[in-house]
Amino acid sequence: MTEDEFWGLIDGIRETGTTDAEEVADRAAEVLAGRSREEITGVQAVIDGLLARSRTTPLRAAAHLIGGGRSDDGFDHFRGWLITQGRVVFATVVDDPDKLAALPAVQRARADGAPLECEDALAIASTAHLAAFGTDLPLGSLPAVPRPRPDTEGDFDDPAELRRHCPRLAALYLT
Repeated sequence: MTEDEFWGLIDGIRETGTTDAEEVADRAAEVLAGRSREEITGVQAVIDGLLARSRTTPLRAAAHLIGGGRSDDGFDHFRGWLITQGRVVFATVVDDPDKLAALPAVQRARADGAPLECEDALAIASTAHLAAFGTDLPLGSLPAVPRPRPDTEGDFDDPAELRRHCPRLAALYLT
């Protein structure tokens, strides 16, 4: 499955009114379970590529502010949530993480204190493969993915650094 096809799947699910991150991930896995083994492994390659592309210091700062990126796993789960928001949101936020401040989901999360995370989005292909074939996704069959960007660095406990990376988001979260 290509990246365009993957985004078509995610955006198509969201267009049906399903916008909860976990539900989007679950529905994507259900749909994908009816596809070929090659398409399922292709989805994992796409997700791995999206994770590599979104591993940036500014996005890590944004995830830290929102509450979902305080650990490496938390940052991954935050990016899983971001994937379930669809192609346009993903691309916009990876390009400028501070634009998260304008998203209604982020504003709601700020109000209720909930972190924005979706671990299930990272396992869409694994879940689909298990449902379709009764076995774990064979990791040796995955195509090569782009090399990730260097580790994200920064003192994310320093409010000044968070404000430097994401001023609008910091204004929303740092009161």
